[in-house]
Amino acid sequence: MTQTSENVTWLTQEAYNKLKEELEYLTGPARTEISAKIAAAREEGDLRENGGYHAAKEEQGKQELRVRQLTQLLESAKVGEPPAADGAVAPGMVVTIAFDGDEDDTLTFLLASREYASADIETYSPQSPLGAGVIGHKVGEDAEYELPNGKTASVKILKAEPYNG
Repeated sequence: MTQTSENVTWLTQEAYNKLKEELEYLTGPARTEISAKIAAAREEGDLRENGGYHAAKEEQGKQELRVRQLTQLLESAKVGEPPAADGAVAPGMVVTIAFDGDEDDTLTFLLASREYASADIETYSPQSPLGAGVIGHKVGEDAEYELPNGKTASVKILKAEPYNG
C-alpha cells in the first residue's frame, strides 16, 4: 500500500494505476469541461456578479491543486507489493492496538495514506504520531508515540494484517 520514507511513497500497482487514471482525467476531459463552463459563464456578461463564473473558477483551482498533488505523488512513487503478513506493522496493514496494555480499550485502523481512506475503516497516516510509533513493531510488542501535549503514550500491538479492501 503506502509507505513514506524520505518523500518516497510506496503504492501497489493497482493504486498507482488508479491515481494515474485520475490524473489523466483531470488533465484531459476535466480541464476541457471546466474551461467550457468558464467560457459559458464569461459570455453571460458582468463577472463581478456572476455566480456561475466564480464557482467555475473555484472548481478549476481545486482541480489544479489535485493535479499538482497527484503529479508530485506519482513522481515520487515506488510501485511494489503489499506488505507481507509476517506480524510486523507496515503501511498497508490493518492494525489493532490496545491502549496502555488494556485489552478492552482497543483501536483497529488502516495504516495508509489518505488515498486509501475508506468509510469502512478509520485510516491513520504512517506520518501521524501513532502511525510512526507502531511501524516496524511486531504483534505482541509494545510501542510508544508522542501525544499532542508532548507526553508519551504506550500501546500494545494485538494484530497486523494486510488490508484487502
